[in-house]
Amino acid sequence: MKIVGTTLALAAAVSAETYFKETFDDTYTERWVESDWKVSDGSQGKWALSAGDFYGDAEADKGLQTTEDARFYGTSAKFTPFSNEGKDLVIQFSVKHAQKIDCGGGYVKVFPSTLDGAHMTGDSDYNIMFGPDICGTSNKKVHVIFNYKGKNLLTNKNIPCETDQLTHVYTLIVKADNTYEVRIDGTKKESGSLAEDWDFLLPKTIKDPAESKPSDWVDDAQIDDPEDVKPAGYDDIAKEINDPDAEKPDDWDDEADGDWEAPTISNPEYKGDFHPKRIENPAYKGVWKHPMIDNPDFVEDDQLYKYTDIAAIGLDLWQVKAGTIFDNVIITDDIAEAEALMAETYTKNKDAEKTMFDAAEKARKDEEEADRAKLEEERKKAEEEEEDDEDDEEEEDEEAAAAKEEL
Repeated sequence: MKIVGTTLALAAAVSAETYFKETFDDTYTERWVESDWKVSDGSQGKWALSAGDFYGDAEADKGLQTTEDARFYGTSAKFTPFSNEGKDLVIQFSVKHAQKIDCGGGYVKVFPSTLDGAHMTGDSDYNIMFGPDICGTSNKKVHVIFNYKGKNLLTNKNIPCETDQLTHVYTLIVKADNTYEVRIDGTKKESGSLAEDWDFLLPKTIKDPAESKPSDWVDDAQIDDPEDVKPAGYDDIAKEINDPDAEKPDDWDDEADGDWEAPTISNPEYKGDFHPKRIENPAYKGVWKHPMIDNPDFVEDDQLYKYTDIAAIGLDLWQVKAGTIFDNVIITDDIAEAEALMAETYTKNKDAEKTMFDAAEKARKDEEEADRAKLEEERKKAEEEEEDDEDDEEEEDEEAAAAKEEL
């Protein structure tokens, strides 16, 4: 059996704890509940247990796969509620966009115990949303969204996701010191401060509302030189003049062609619109800076990382093209536990999966090339037959013409 529920690794004062672990086998429906949110309008997609068309291990690589295009997908699993206060929180899972996804989610949501899994919707309150999201050529990123005081906060950073068809492991580490780390396939892709990379808190300082820029403040660094005056006759210089080298054609007929006018050319004397030169402004005071004051509404929070009620994980997705496989989900307070699961699954099987994928791609390309060559051969054959038919028709026409002449 491939599942783990809520387990204590050690009963010591300091111990690693794995709150949820799922590698998906035939019994997964005993733990996961499908939502009925989109069933009534026919837009709810069906899940399947599958390793896909390429894998490293046919059994071990089975995961939860989306199977129908242009559908919503919703399923979730509950576990014993816990709080991550004073501990790290690690959320990790693997996702394989085997269908070469063009638009669709590949993320998970972590929920409080208030989640009603059977009726989960896209608006169901969650604690954290994490994972890849792809739609079109410009939106290819890793979502890291925290719910804080009822608001879903998106990261201020852009974290690119993987876009190929192979399995990748996404890891989010939320630390008790209010920092975080995002890994893909075990490699750190982003990290930093929760307070700096999300808008959890109001700014510590604000512009003093009692201050404003003085009306006589001079913030133009340069001005027009008052002594640089437009020369007399400057505006009388034409932009174009008649071409002095042009001559009236010898065959020009004034009565028939009208009065001849020489073509015009750009006037080399023309200088364009007059603009006085710029000089340093003697009254310039510099850029006015609004005085700042402490924000009276600012409230410090040294527990941005903390959730008091973590009790479920779910997949709430829309996919244009189905085929994504989710696997090897773990929620723990110890990154070593997540790294061990990745080593036992992804690391162990990724090379074999890549080999099988490459072989399938080669077979596909060989088949496409064979089909292309066959179509080209059929096209050439059709052209030759058409040419033969045309030659036969010409011969028949010539014979008919000769017989007519004899008569």
